[in-house]
Amino acid sequence: MTTISPARATITPPPAPAAPRRRLTDILAPYAYIAPFFAIFAVFGLIPLLFTFYVALFDWNPIGDHVFIGWDNFTRLFGDVRFWNAVRNTISIWFLSNVPQLAFALLLAHLLNHVRLRFAVFFRMSMLVPYITSVAATAIVFSQIFDRDYGLLNWLIGLFGFEHIDFVQSVWGSHVLIAVMVTWRWTGYTTLLYLASLQAVPRGIYEAAAVDGAGTWRQFLHITIPSLRPVIVFTIVTSTIYGLQIFTEPLLVSRTTLNTCGAVRQCQTLTLFLYEQGFGQFEFGYASAIGVALFLMVVVFAGINFYLSTRIRPGRP
Repeated sequence: MTTISPARATITPPPAPAAPRRRLTDILAPYAYIAPFFAIFAVFGLIPLLFTFYVALFDWNPIGDHVFIGWDNFTRLFGDVRFWNAVRNTISIWFLSNVPQLAFALLLAHLLNHVRLRFAVFFRMSMLVPYITSVAATAIVFSQIFDRDYGLLNWLIGLFGFEHIDFVQSVWGSHVLIAVMVTWRWTGYTTLLYLASLQAVPRGIYEAAAVDGAGTWRQFLHITIPSLRPVIVFTIVTSTIYGLQIFTEPLLVSRTTLNTCGAVRQCQTLTLFLYEQGFGQFEFGYASAIGVALFLMVVVFAGINFYLSTRIRPGRP
């Protein structure tokens, strides 16, 4: 009688089901959804950017000849004291406005999220009032407050026996004035971004920390800031981009000198200098070189801020 060894018996697995074939429309659909954004970005962002690089290599007269001059516009730019003055003013105003803005926004978001306030919704919504206020109206109000002769701030300074300060005509005074306007306008908006992220943090974490004896300050350092880290990075990068491109506030502060922002260009930023050369002197090639320098400056500063902010982690040596 013939027997079959169990070791030699084989079991054939059932055939695997064939993978469903993906149709071409299924493959292309995700790209079609995001295509409008990239198309608009190419038309209004990428192409103008590349065209600016191109124009920067020419002596470009808007109603005349376009003469190729290579890197001469950049050579002239690096030797122009007005350019370096605009760079100093831009960095100074950016630093004076962004550091207090982000710090105040963090503290306000922490308080609005934890302190038991009556009419909490009212206080949270009021954070948007500065953001929706016209920049022109903001400039008029703050110019009056900082006015040399009749301003509220100088009146208070005079009560302590000090001389009045001409904020608009001095270098540091005009920078402080513009920085206060920027801080006032954007602090509420940034606060709401932080507050929206804090709403997603489980309340149990704060309650457990309170039971363990952690006060409000320790909760702020060890729970709030680590929880907001991605949003903080986002706001640092966006505020850096906006701060280095600031234009309207310095333009409105010095209403009599406009593009130069003062008799000695004490608050002229890079964008104002670009506007002066492009649409005041009609030197489009030179203005484009300023635009390229500003673009590279924004990229470098945003990259440095992104790197530093992502390196800051709780417990990191």
